[in-house]
Parts: sequence; structure tokens; C-alpha cells
Amino acid sequence: MSPQEAAAEITAKKDIEALPASGVWTPILMPVDENYAIDIGRFLEHANAILERGCHGLAIFGTTSEANSFSVNERKALVEAAFEGGISPQQVMIGTGCCALTDSVDLTRHAVSLGCRKVLVLPPFYYKNMSDAGLFRSYAELIERVGDPGLRIFLYHFPQLSGVPISYRLIELLLKDFPSVVAGIKDSSGDWNNTAGLLQRFPDFAVFPGSETYMLQGLRSGGAGCITATANANAGAIRRVYDAWRQSDDTTDTLNERIVAVRTAIANYPLVPALKFLASKFYHDPTWRSVLPPMMPLSDADGADLLKRLESVGFNRA
Repeated sequence: MSPQEAAAEITAKKDIEALPASGVWTPILMPVDENYAIDIGRFLEHANAILERGCHGLAIFGTTSEANSFSVNERKALVEAAFEGGISPQQVMIGTGCCALTDSVDLTRHAVSLGCRKVLVLPPFYYKNMSDAGLFRSYAELIERVGDPGLRIFLYHFPQLSGVPISYRLIELLLKDFPSVVAGIKDSSGDWNNTAGLLQRFPDFAVFPGSETYMLQGLRSGGAGCITATANANAGAIRRVYDAWRQSDDTTDTLNERIVAVRTAIANYPLVPALKFLASKFYHDPTWRSVLPPMMPLSDADGADLLKRLESVGFNRA
């Protein structure tokens, strides 16, 4: 590491506490019963297990939660149950981005009313090739209609699924008019060049790579941590990398190689079905394998192969 890089890393460690959110966050799996209704008891069990293993917070109703397969009322009811069940609103970032502006406003107002002011917001994703001006209009309407100065919006950039990228120009427009409300971004593009560009252009922005693959690289460049689906299975190990980086531990790079190997093994399969398959093994509960249509559960053959791959890279959930 060059002297310049070392100095930048020291600054990153100092500045991370000033970000509106930081650390290892889990976009949590959503367990359902045979009728595809959310199982609150199993959700709370899993949420508490993830937090106990070291995650700083939970992202509820992002892609991993199958958010867009649930109704607004189902989503609101689960959030209420989570907080009533003892999950702290301060440890939660709620996905509220929908195609309909009124649904996004409803979910965001609901989150704020329960004391949760961190929300993860997809752009309206049905219409494609929309201008930055049009997307700005959508986010601006959401912010103005909710009308809470304590709201903190984290943009959700996932162009592979949404089909609607969040450009640097759009972020510039939002930060110009809403500098305190628009607080960060989850970059699920899987493109380090895009993440690096965000870190360079927006140094005071909370930039979360959407995978632990780029967490350490991001942290060393001023990133906030990561919001990663595979923390559902490997939270403790991912947190250990974050802590090792904070403490300048000599084992940081070795620990990081291990979590990247686990991520790579799981990424050979459809992510949500694979993670729900693993949850079924962790909890000795086959009902965990259920996913909502149009997704399909991971097959027995793929599940057995996944377990072999994880064994080969020394995966241990402890």
C-alpha cells in the first residue's frame, strides 16, 4: 500500500462514524408459509440471529426479501410486527420504492411514523429509459410529500433487475435540492468501477456496495460497509472482516478472501432460493425453502451441490 493509500484509509476509518449509516447490513430473507403468508415468528428468529452474529442492521423489503411480490399492506404489517417483536427501528432500513408514487409515499410515511427514518428506495422501475429529470421528479415528490426533515433516503441502484439505473447526474440533482435527506446509495451493480466513481464524486455520501466482494475495497476508499444478501448465511464472518479493517488487523485480507470465496460459491445459484435453502439447513426447517412465484425453490440436486461447494471453501456459519 502506498503512503497516499495508507493516508486515505486512515481518513476513511475516521470519517465512517460520521456517515448516516455504516457497517454490515443484511437484506433479510422473508419466510413464508404454505399459502405464501409471511411467517412473523420465523422472521423474528432469523432477524435476531443475524443481529446476534454481528450485523449492524437489517434492510427489510429489498430484493432479498422478495419485496415486490408482497402487497403494501403485507409489508406494513411485517414492519409493525418486527418493531413490536423487539427489533429497534434504528437498526432497520426499510425498502419503500415502488412503481406507484402513492405506494412509495405510503410505505415511507409508515416507516417514519414508526420511528424508522432510513429507507431504501428503488426508482420507479416499470417505465424504462426515463430521463434524470423524470427520476428526480419522482424522488422529489416522495421527499416533499413525506415532508419529514429527519428522513434519510438511500438510493437503490440495481439496474440488472430494475432496468432503471441511478446516474451520477441524478445524484447530483438530488443532493443539490435535498442534501440532508438523500443520504447514501446501495450499489448492487456489481461493477467496482461504478462504486469507485461514486466514492470519488460523493465523498460525504454513504456508499454501500451490494456485496461483500467489494466491501473491503470500498472501506479502504471511503465506503460505508456493505448491504449484502449473503449475510443471511455468513454474517459473523463478514462482520469480522469489517472489524479487522477497523482495527488494522494483519488478518484482514485473509479473512476477506474467505468471505469472497463463500459469496462466489453461493452466487452459482439463484440467490434468494439458495439462501432460503441454507436457512432451511440452519434451522432444520424445510418450510424455509419456500419462495414466492415466479421464483422456484432450489432443487435438491442444486442444494446438495451448493453444500459441497461451501464445504470446499471451508464455510462455517459460526
